[in-house]
Amino acid sequence: MKVSREERAAGAGEEGSAMPQSNFAIHTQGLVKRFGSTVAVNGVDLAIREGGVYGVLGPNGAGKTTTIRMLATLLPIDGGTATVLGHDVASEPEKIREKVALTGQFASLDEDLTGAENLLLLARLYGYSRPASRERAAQLLEAFGLTEAAKRQVKNYSGGMRRRLDIAASIIVTPELMFLDEPTTGLDPRSRNQVWEIVRALVAGGTTVLLTTQYLDEADQLADRIAVIDHGKVIAEGTTGELKASVGSGALHVRIANPIQRADAAGVLSRVLGVDIISESDPAALTARISDPRTVALALPALDDADIAVTTFALGQPSLDEVFLALTGKPAEEVTQ
Repeated sequence: MKVSREERAAGAGEEGSAMPQSNFAIHTQGLVKRFGSTVAVNGVDLAIREGGVYGVLGPNGAGKTTTIRMLATLLPIDGGTATVLGHDVASEPEKIREKVALTGQFASLDEDLTGAENLLLLARLYGYSRPASRERAAQLLEAFGLTEAAKRQVKNYSGGMRRRLDIAASIIVTPELMFLDEPTTGLDPRSRNQVWEIVRALVAGGTTVLLTTQYLDEADQLADRIAVIDHGKVIAEGTTGELKASVGSGALHVRIANPIQRADAAGVLSRVLGVDIISESDPAALTARISDPRTVALALPALDDADIAVTTFALGQPSLDEVFLALTGKPAEEVTQ
C-alpha cells in the first residue's frame, strides 16, 4: 500500500504529540555537538518556519553537516535543545524520521542495481504494493528525466544523474521536511541547474527544505533565508537582501583596461571614496563597499585624471561573496577548496 504524508499525519494525530505544534519546521536553542575535545557545533540557534528553502552557508568544517545529522536524528545532541516539526530530537526521533528525508553529500544508491530497481526496492521498503511500487518509480524517473536510463546500472550514471536519482529516492514518500546537504557538490553547471529546479518543485509541492551549501550563488538562487555558520556558530542570519545590506549600502565594481594599473587604480579609489578596496581574483577587477553612494560620482573623473582607462564601472548591491568575506574574513573561493 502507498503510505502518504496525509496518512502519516493522521496517524500522528491519533497518537498525539508530546510537544505542541507550531509553524516552525525546526527550532534549536544552544545546540552543541562534541567529538572528543573538538566542539563541532557550538551553540547553534535556529528558528526555521515551515515552507520554502532555508540555506545554511559556511566553509568546510563549519559544522553544517553535523548540525543536519543531529536534526535528522543520526547523531545525538550533546547540549541544547532541538525540535523538528514539533517533535523533540532527543526524545521523539522515530516520529521525526517518519516525516523527514535526508540527501547527503554523496549518492546513497546501490550501484549494481539499475535506477528503476533502486526506486522499486525503496518503495517496497516504504510499504508500497508491487504495482504501486512500479507506478511510483515510473513517476519519479519521468519527473527527474531518468526514464531513458531506468534500466542502466547506477554505476554507469553521470554525477548529475546519480544526484537526481538520489533525491528521487529520498522522496518515495513525499517528506514534510527535506535535508539537502551540499546536493550539487562536484556537479557541472547544467546538472546544478537541474537540481535547483527539483528543489523548487519540492517546495512548490509543500515540502520545507533545509539546504547546506558552499556555493554562494546557490544560496542566492534558492534560499528565502540564510544562516552563515563558521566555527560551529551562527554568525549571521537573514534574507539575502538583509545580509547584503549588513555590509554596506552598495558596492562599486570597477574593471580597468590594463591590469598592470590595478594598484594605482586601487589607490585612487581608496583616496576618493575613503574606503578599503577589495582586489578580486580577476587581475583587472576591483570592488569597494560604499556607505555613501554620492561619493561614487567622484571616482570616475579621478580615474580619468590618473590616465586609468575603465571598461566597467557599476554600482550595485553587495554580492553574497562580499558578505561572506566581511563575515568570515576569507573569500568564498578560498574556503571552498
